[in-house]
Amino acid sequence: MNFRTDLAIEMREAHPHPDDGFKSEESDIGDVKISKIEILNRQGEQALGKPKGRYITVESTSFAGDYSINPDCLLALKTEIVRLLPETGPVLICGIGNTEITPDALGPKTASLILATRHISGELAKAAGLGDLRPVAVMSPGVLGQTGVETGEMIQGVLDRVKPAAVIVIDALASRRLSRLGCTVQLSDTGIVPGSGVGNARSEISMRTLGIPVLSIGVPTVVDAKTLVQDLTDCETDDTRASASQMVVTPKEIDLIIDRAARLIAHAVNCALQPQVDPEDLLLLVG
Repeated sequence: MNFRTDLAIEMREAHPHPDDGFKSEESDIGDVKISKIEILNRQGEQALGKPKGRYITVESTSFAGDYSINPDCLLALKTEIVRLLPETGPVLICGIGNTEITPDALGPKTASLILATRHISGELAKAAGLGDLRPVAVMSPGVLGQTGVETGEMIQGVLDRVKPAAVIVIDALASRRLSRLGCTVQLSDTGIVPGSGVGNARSEISMRTLGIPVLSIGVPTVVDAKTLVQDLTDCETDDTRASASQMVVTPKEIDLIIDRAARLIAHAVNCALQPQVDPEDLLLLVG
């Protein structure tokens, strides 16, 4: 398959035979489309080029046009986050990306809107009328070029002190189709390889490397220029391959997409982790 994408749904579209080691299903909540793919074995891994596990894609209208959080999209994300996480125990949330590059700023911007509660004692939470808060720690480790430290190494160091039951990593993704930029969220229990969508893969962050469940959440914000040419023209030439091999394309309203996608994902995570707190109160608590 000669295209670059982080989305399992796009790999399935190019290999739509569920007998090849994976299964899929689709459903709707209002105007939101939910696609679920489960890779079952080695055959499925080879067919889709993804690790064994579950992949959920939530597709809505463009986040650039959503001035308020879409309740159907919020419900879909919250429901799937709850299903993919352990029911109890502390959670570490890591926003991956570079705030200096807008299409890559989704992780840090989302992390800034997560309600961190690990430092709030049970008595203090009850006195504030918040009930028993699930312990949540948040970090935005930057990128290797800024820190000289791999993101996976930073997370591993924090794990030794926080000892979470699970990790949520949030990062920008790459798609093969313009139509999925800024309107799609992918969740997966297989972890993530930061930078893989733009050809700069770093250390894997997953159950295999960390030893605890890892939920990845991402929104496609870029499309590889070479892939875009193929998608629009259904062909590839030596000229397009050479000129587009090092380029990525992002929507002109990417700043709005990042801000609103971050707000949506953060609110879904907060609602999933703190179900006893009123959603409106959660919005007020994180500003």
